[in-house]
Amino acid sequence: ALRASWEGAKPTYADAVIRAVALALTEHPGVNSRIDGESIVALDDVNVGMAVALDEGLVVPVIRNADRLPLPELASVTAELAGKAREGALGPDDYDGGTFTVTSLGGQGIDAFTPVLNLPEAAILGVGRSREVAVRDGDAVAWRQHMTLSLTIDHRLIDGYPGALFLADVVARLEQPGEL
Repeated sequence: ALRASWEGAKPTYADAVIRAVALALTEHPGVNSRIDGESIVALDDVNVGMAVALDEGLVVPVIRNADRLPLPELASVTAELAGKAREGALGPDDYDGGTFTVTSLGGQGIDAFTPVLNLPEAAILGVGRSREVAVRDGDAVAWRQHMTLSLTIDHRLIDGYPGALFLADVVARLEQPGEL
């Protein structure tokens, strides 16, 4: 319903996930960190990589300062980067500086999978397909949109509980799309 209310290019579910991730990363700096030699470095910038599948393989262009982009502007950036990726027009700067990656197999009908870390990042989020599911709503049954999110973390940087708190934050934000 929110997407239908916007004029012009409509943000996708993937855009909403990237925006929710970017906002959650500001609240969970351990997830937005990396190992540099023997040290753990908390990163100031929130630069979210988005995996784009090509016939030749996967590429991960980076959305810089994703936490500062309103959802419609973020959607414009993701569309531009995906287009450049498919045209083979990404430059080295388009790949550099990622602090977290979002990858999706939902478009291929996959519900859940385990994404592989994009080192040296601390975590990666896998997004399954969005589908309608019957859920209990009091004494009734209602249809709701559901998608599976799978978080892979580098346990040298993040333990399971802080990772779970981050993921719960992402989910809470997605459940309030008007606030993205």
